[in-house]
Amino acid sequence: MGTNETNYIERYDAANDADKSQLVLRWMQDDPLPFFKELREKRPILATPGFTVLAQFDDVIEVLDMPKIFTVALYRPEKGESPYLMGHDDDALHTREKSIMQGMLNRDDLPRVRNMVEKIANGILNTAHGRIEVVNDYCRMVPMMLVEQYFGLTGGNPKELIECSYWTQYNMFHNQPFQMVSDAEHKRILDRSNRAAEILTKYITELVVHRLLAVKAEQAKNILFSIWYLFRKFINILLGKKQDPVTDDILTRMLRTSYPEAMNFDIKRLAINANGLLIGAIETTSQAVAQTIQYLLENSKRLEEAIRAAKEPDTSVFDGIVWETLRFVPIAPYLFRQAGSEYTVAKGTKRATTIKAGTYVLPLTQSAMFDPKAFENPDEFIAGRNWYHYFHFGFGSHDCLGKYVGMVMIPEMVRQILARPGIKAHGKIDFKSGPFPEQYALSWDAS
Repeated sequence: MGTNETNYIERYDAANDADKSQLVLRWMQDDPLPFFKELREKRPILATPGFTVLAQFDDVIEVLDMPKIFTVALYRPEKGESPYLMGHDDDALHTREKSIMQGMLNRDDLPRVRNMVEKIANGILNTAHGRIEVVNDYCRMVPMMLVEQYFGLTGGNPKELIECSYWTQYNMFHNQPFQMVSDAEHKRILDRSNRAAEILTKYITELVVHRLLAVKAEQAKNILFSIWYLFRKFINILLGKKQDPVTDDILTRMLRTSYPEAMNFDIKRLAINANGLLIGAIETTSQAVAQTIQYLLENSKRLEEAIRAAKEPDTSVFDGIVWETLRFVPIAPYLFRQAGSEYTVAKGTKRATTIKAGTYVLPLTQSAMFDPKAFENPDEFIAGRNWYHYFHFGFGSHDCLGKYVGMVMIPEMVRQILARPGIKAHGKIDFKSGPFPEQYALSWDAS
């Protein structure tokens, strides 16, 4: 895959205007690293007929840090306003609801979350008898089970919910006008996404109503019992005894919490945000894990380092290997925005470029992660780099809501695979002509 030819700019300039945007899209897919290197050196801001790409670290940061100017309008429904906070740009709803959800996704939970991921992963691998189709039976299933156990989104059909996440993500990230999808394909993806939204809305509504009744019943317990329970709990604390286990998941936390009317976080807003947890957790995690595993299995030196680190009780070294791997094989080489007003990027430099309102803008996050200004010896694989220069979970106000969950889930899923003795792949990831990994066979010594 990939031609690894040079002179991209020369070939771009010689192409017909009608072909230029398609050429750039193909090079970003097939030859990202050599193409991006040439862009950074020769034309760091490239305005194609269909969109503008930004290749240098400083320009990517500049654009992603100004959500009112470079908006997420493309993430919104074709008609109407986005119901979810991530479709809003630096407004009251976005700030308020992201703050609420970040509080619910308490970072103090992360050791427990990692332990949950380890148990889920081992449960799947231990019953696989040394062979697994890892995309569907592991990469998608582990986050689905975490969605149930930690997020509290229980009672659904896992296969159906995974498919809903798939089509929502497909429509959002791979069905955009600048990607030149045919009208028929655009409609097919949009129809599947709309159907997924209907299924998810019905599922989440029924789940929230059912769980709310349980929470209200819990809160309405006999007052004498409550006084007795609290008294016993206080005595146990004084005596240093272990506390009674409490059923706790994110949806239940949300429903147990009382929100002042001024916060505008009613049961409908609560359900929309619970829905967002499911949509965002599965497909991106699956792709990151599958591509990381493949990259490491195909690089013997990296694999040896990773297997050694996977055996250490301190997971920080192993995690650093995963994040550096994803610099080479990210789930996407760019983010995308739409200019809400005219703006000059890199003002005062030779590359200064004025971007008109309405322009599709692609900050090349993978290119930025190979910019020598931010990454010393960028072409080398060096685990343990400065985490803050990675773009694995986005950047700025629109960085991933669940990034801290992802920061333990993704490496732990990879770690459990590499901990299997004699782990090997049978072929490469099969994308089946789509944007996501669909099939990848692995085996190990299960004797």
